Amino acid sequence: SPATAPGAVPSPPSPERAAEVREYLRLAEAVDETIREGSRLRTFLLADLARYRDALPGSAAGYLDQLEDALRAGYLPRPDDLVALRALRTEAAGAAETDRRTALLQRCERLAEQAVRARLMVVPGGRTAGSTGAAEPARPATPMPAPASQVPQPARSRENDGGAGG
Repeated sequence: SPATAPGAVPSPPSPERAAEVREYLRLAEAVDETIREGSRLRTFLLADLARYRDALPGSAAGYLDQLEDALRAGYLPRPDDLVALRALRTEAAGAAETDRRTALLQRCERLAEQAVRARLMVVPGGRTAGSTGAAEPARPATPMPAPASQVPQPARSRENDGGAGG
């Protein structure tokens, strides 16, 4: 509505304006409830995942399904998940199930490593080994000159310094 445009002067009180305000308040309440419900659902799913993990190896199929669902929803695997997946890989299983467990372990290891690297990049001066610098934090606007000890100097001997032509 025109009253919500940036820099707009609020319209005088009217029944239409009051109804509009009530609609915005209902919308805000609905958004808040959705956020709370999402949080409750996430808490339940994480507790369910932990229950399946605690019941391993007997709950392997259910645990792997729960973990895959959680990963699709943005879950970052915890050390307990990596330990559980490594233990499951040593359990007897068919070729397809072994491949599934291996692929899931590799995916979780990759996600966990990325999460650790991201946390290290937040630390001032943090940089992972082999970093190309592509994801480095912003540098100061004024470049600092390199220390003199890092500037290569040509090797000269005393014989070359006193020669003709200089």
